[in-house]
Formats: sequence, C-alpha cells, structure tokens
Amino acid sequence: MNDINFAVLGTGGIGRRALEVSADKDELTPIAACDRHGVAVNHDGLDVDELLAATEGNIASDGGTTVESGGDDIKEHGDDKGVVASTQAEPTETPIEDIIAEHEAIDAVLIALPNLEHDFIPTVAERFANAGYEGVLVDVLKRSRVIGMLDDREEQLEESGITFVCGAGATPGLLTGAAALAAQSFIEIEEVEIWWGVGLKSGYEDNRGTVREDIAHLPDYDIESARALSDEEIEEIVDAHDSVIEFNDMEHADDVLLERAGICDAEDVTVGGVLDLRNDEKPTTTTVKVTGRTFDGEVGTNTFELDDDTSMEANVNGPALGYLKAAVRRNWTGDYGVYGPAELMPGF
Repeated sequence: MNDINFAVLGTGGIGRRALEVSADKDELTPIAACDRHGVAVNHDGLDVDELLAATEGNIASDGGTTVESGGDDIKEHGDDKGVVASTQAEPTETPIEDIIAEHEAIDAVLIALPNLEHDFIPTVAERFANAGYEGVLVDVLKRSRVIGMLDDREEQLEESGITFVCGAGATPGLLTGAAALAAQSFIEIEEVEIWWGVGLKSGYEDNRGTVREDIAHLPDYDIESARALSDEEIEEIVDAHDSVIEFNDMEHADDVLLERAGICDAEDVTVGGVLDLRNDEKPTTTTVKVTGRTFDGEVGTNTFELDDDTSMEANVNGPALGYLKAAVRRNWTGDYGVYGPAELMPGF
C-alpha cells in the first residue's frame, strides 16, 4: 500500500491525539492541520512534535462560538492561540477553505470537530465535493440524525469520488464494529446495549468540546441549548453532578449505523455511560452486550469489554485512523459513497 497523506480539521483533544497516534501508524503522513485560528501545511509531512509542543497548554474556548471557521476547542500558547503558535502555521480566517485548497495533495481528511450544529459535518463534506476533492473523509460524530444528512448527500459524494466513513471513533466506531461482530452468532438480534466509561482527571478545562457535546445528551439539553451554554454554566452543571455525569438512552449514532449495516433495528440499540471529570480511571468498564437468538433456538448474550487501562484518546484515535486507512483502500479501488463502521474493518 502506498503512503497516505492526510489532513486533520480541528486540533483540540481529538485532533492533537490523532496527529500523535499517526506516528505509530504505518503509511500515514500528516501534511495539514487547522483550527479556527490558523492552518499548517507541509506536503513533505508536518513536524508533529513541534506542532504539539507549540500548542500545548490550557484549552481555550469562546463559550460556544460557531465552529464554521474551523472550530474545535483549541490549545492556547503564549500570545498566540492554537495552531498559529507553531512555526509551521499561518493565521487565517478561512481554515477549512485553506485545507480544501490543498486537496490534490491530500488522500484523506479526519474531521475532528465537534458537531455542535446538526448539519455542520455534512456541509463540510459538501464543500469538499464542490471543490472537486477525490479522496476519503472520516468523522467521529455522535448524533444519529447526522447520518441521514450524509445519506442525503451520498449521490453527490459518489459522483465526486469521495469515500466517507461516519462515526468512526470509539462509540460510534470501535464499539459499533464490535457489536456487528458479536451479532454474527445469532440469526435475530433482540437487543444491543453499549455502556461506556470515560475518566478525565484534567476536567472540563482541558476537555471543553467533549464535555459540551456530551451535555447535549442530558435530558434537559439538546445540541442548540448546549451550544449556547457559557463556560460558567457548564462548570455549574459539572459541579451539580459532583464531576461525575451519567448518561442514559443517549441519541447516539450507533443505532442507525447498526441498522444500516443490517444488524438490527435502531430501536433495539441503547447507549449510555459515565463521564468522570475528577479521575483518569474509568468509572465503569466500557461494554457491548449483544443479545440474540441462534439458528437452533437458543437465546444468548455475547459480550465485548474494553480494557480499563486503554484511554479514551486511544480508543477514539486508533480506530479513527484505522478506519481512515481502510477507507483509502476502498477509495483507491473506486468504491465511493457513505459507510458506517459496521460495514468495514479498520486497518491496523
């Protein structure tokens, strides 16, 4: 397989870790990265160590400003914010457009931006297609309704030569794929239960994008109301839960992704979990349980567990880059369109 040149949209927690993990992924070369303040491009490969060192520091936030201009919550260093702290980067007001302008040199793009507008990620895909991009787009979105928006654009993506893998992080992503494998013992699926645990001792201050998007899953909130919350209001929500927030029956894309793969009906999938913002240890073991009926009439449950010592960053970024590699193989053989993580296996 030839080397894969890829770009990262967003250099918050997910984007930074993706760049770091790529050093241990064969055949991957990061050549571009951006956030809402700047863009770094080097067709020979970014100096990831310099970029990460330059942008290390407290995560900055604008209290919910639109991500349209490239926006994951970003790192701040000295007088410069985000990517522009790196000697490889330049400030820009149009970071996504600047990455799109380099599309002929890019085989794949990891969209590591919070989907705090329902149609943001589908719109980004549309912009790449309109520019004539032929390659791979991968995201780590969480919301079920976004999958339909991508499906609505599938014909355009196919005509443009784009292979899009949606929901390719941990959940949806790694755990969706695990559920699809666990389901193979059965001829009929009764229930899929996904229960995750994440420990982030660094707290809200260093994980603003993740926490804000998760809060949108609480009963009294949605994407719009969570996006409008100030940092102080989110801190109050975190404090009200004593820094440990439990989520039940979340609107998570695992349901529609398993349905589109023919595994089960979306209504048979439930997703929940616990986020601990005061400890790095996971508050609960991440588990997938698939209950079904076998061809000989027996009812059983296949269970998949993630080791408690694997971090959220490892479980999101390893699979995301693995799915990216698998999608590039598909794309290079002329296989275009929209895929979910249950429809292909990631490449190591």
